[in-house]
Amino acid sequence: MTGPEPEPHTPTGPPVERPAGEEPTAGQPRRSGLRNPERAVRGLGAGTLSLEALVLLLAIQPIRVVGGDLSGAAIGAVVALAVAAVVVAGMMRRPWAWHAGTVLQGLLMLGGLLHWSLLALGIIFALVWAYALHVRRVILG
Repeated sequence: MTGPEPEPHTPTGPPVERPAGEEPTAGQPRRSGLRNPERAVRGLGAGTLSLEALVLLLAIQPIRVVGGDLSGAAIGAVVALAVAAVVVAGMMRRPWAWHAGTVLQGLLMLGGLLHWSLLALGIIFALVWAYALHVRRVILG
């Protein structure tokens, strides 16, 4: 009592639609499936930096209330870092903007010399930025 033979399973997955005349070659990187991968990655970087700027500005008052000794220099540094993050977010089309965003994370961690909570925010956003760089490398190759 044997049934019909099962069809062999192919591990290739669903067929991929390609434009007419385009054949995949072994040397080409795998496409991400995004219409405009560069734009998507720029949006990720800009969104990350914009969120960082928002968090920095919103964190000033809780740090002052809970932490107590947030000086005027520390508040000025936080505002300057937030403004720099917004400026770099707006410049994500430039190739140097990714490097500037990385430097910005380092400067935020150096802000830990002014208040310990800035170091904590710097570490958190450095990890988020590292993930954004990883996604950029995976999508763009």
